[in-house]
Amino acid sequence: MPRLTAQAQPETYMTSLAADLVMISGRISTMDAANTVVEALAARDGKIVALGSDHAVRPLIGSRTTVLDLNGRTAIPGIVDSHNHPDAYAARLASWELLSPDRIQSRDALLARIADVADRKGPDEWIAGYRLNENKSGGYPTLEELDAASKGRPLFILRTDGHIGLANSRAFAELGIDETTPDPDFGSFDKHPETGRLTGVVRETAAHLFLDRVHDGDTPESIAAGLEKVFDEWSAFGITSVYNSLTPSRGIQAYQLIKAQGRLNMRVGIIASGREAGLVESLVAAGIRSGFGDDWVRLIGVEWCPDCSTSGRTAAYYEPYVGKKIEGEPEPNTGVLLYELEDLKQRALAAHKAGLQVMIEGVGDRGIDFALDAIEYCLEQHPADDHRMRVEHCCYVTPPLQERLKRLGVIDSSATGFMYDLGDAYIANRGQEAMGRMWPHRAMIDAGIPAPGHSDAMVCQANPFLALWSMVNRKSDTGGDLDASQAITATEALRAYTWLGAHSGREEGIKGSLEIGKLADIAVLDRDYFSIPTDEIRDVQVDMTVIGGRVVHQR
Repeated sequence: MPRLTAQAQPETYMTSLAADLVMISGRISTMDAANTVVEALAARDGKIVALGSDHAVRPLIGSRTTVLDLNGRTAIPGIVDSHNHPDAYAARLASWELLSPDRIQSRDALLARIADVADRKGPDEWIAGYRLNENKSGGYPTLEELDAASKGRPLFILRTDGHIGLANSRAFAELGIDETTPDPDFGSFDKHPETGRLTGVVRETAAHLFLDRVHDGDTPESIAAGLEKVFDEWSAFGITSVYNSLTPSRGIQAYQLIKAQGRLNMRVGIIASGREAGLVESLVAAGIRSGFGDDWVRLIGVEWCPDCSTSGRTAAYYEPYVGKKIEGEPEPNTGVLLYELEDLKQRALAAHKAGLQVMIEGVGDRGIDFALDAIEYCLEQHPADDHRMRVEHCCYVTPPLQERLKRLGVIDSSATGFMYDLGDAYIANRGQEAMGRMWPHRAMIDAGIPAPGHSDAMVCQANPFLALWSMVNRKSDTGGDLDASQAITATEALRAYTWLGAHSGREEGIKGSLEIGKLADIAVLDRDYFSIPTDEIRDVQVDMTVIGGRVVHQR
């Protein structure tokens, strides 16, 4: 339990200036190194200027000070979600159909939804859907079923992991693809093993062909409009900072636009996309380094995505997948990697030498090793202390991989959001025995390996308290067993979404804990996160979210 500090030291506040915001009568968990808890907090010009007892902080209340009486409620540092995709979510809000399991529980329901949307579309308009989870929605429809439901309109549905899609015959025709079309590098158009006909399932780079077509009409203006809605939604979860993974140039433009127009209500770290040809190379050529920007929009680093999806049975492992196979998947199936290693090494080295923080996705043990091969090469060619290179998602971390992460000083950027939403698929596809090495936060903490957590939203839900619940209880959303040997405390889990999240982007000096001089980014909770039964963690709601001393959400 955090300890309660009776009063602030006199030097922790300034009496010469009134505060813009004062919080009193609360249980404010600072999440500093000592886990200090105070009654009151004051902020001025967006930063914390005082922490301590009500008595110590009240002198900073002036005629224009906003005073928030917490009435004993718990407050925590704002959540730093260190890997997610708000720009992609924003682009899809306007015209894509959300097909997540809370809306679609069966194949018939999916086909009915497609048919309903088709009735509202013109004959040449694309039908696009996202967040389909076939494990919870009755499996993949056949190509014939997709064709019947879509009524001649081109159709593309993106699976929840973002690595696999479903296309109908009209969509294949629009892109000039048939049974004779060769698979793209690092992707496939699945075919029935007996007939050789397309099944409708498209994987990895093949899925991106359809994604690119559907997203052709996106503009910085349309993405910016969607981002306002996304951040209104996410601030209700106590999120105050996001690191936008694989941000393309249109997303970067959208962030600059929404900030310039004064419409940005979320702090954004940009992780520039290595998928977009020339984007990282342009940053290198321009001499732009990690840290460029300000407290609202800042370049965190650059990222490549060579590994794939465990729930979609494409992530790279040394041992084959178990459980029910997807029609057309390879046999044996150990997943795929999306880059040649020597090519990735050179891309990463150029960025690393230019002062850009390098992030490489690795999900399975073979994928993590692949990412670490590139990172180790960077450090051999250009040694750097405190480089903070990251392996993104970093799910199946075996003891040898833990030792390698520790030796290289690499951050395990852990996809803890997968635990809640996709945990059942991980158990089904990798087996129960593997769960003791899947997101092994107990082992990471004990070994001193920094392991921030992230949602990967909207692959998974953005609500951090769902992932925190899974980290502490080691269960999926349905109660699936994720192996209690890797359970951690509620405080340790929250640290992964606050200070460690900020640390992973070199921002721990300004956020991630509530300390004098840091940003006044705060979430006020409806119950005491630290003392409730652990099974209640996923029920926590955020009564108020404050960014820079300004209330941006109130329940």
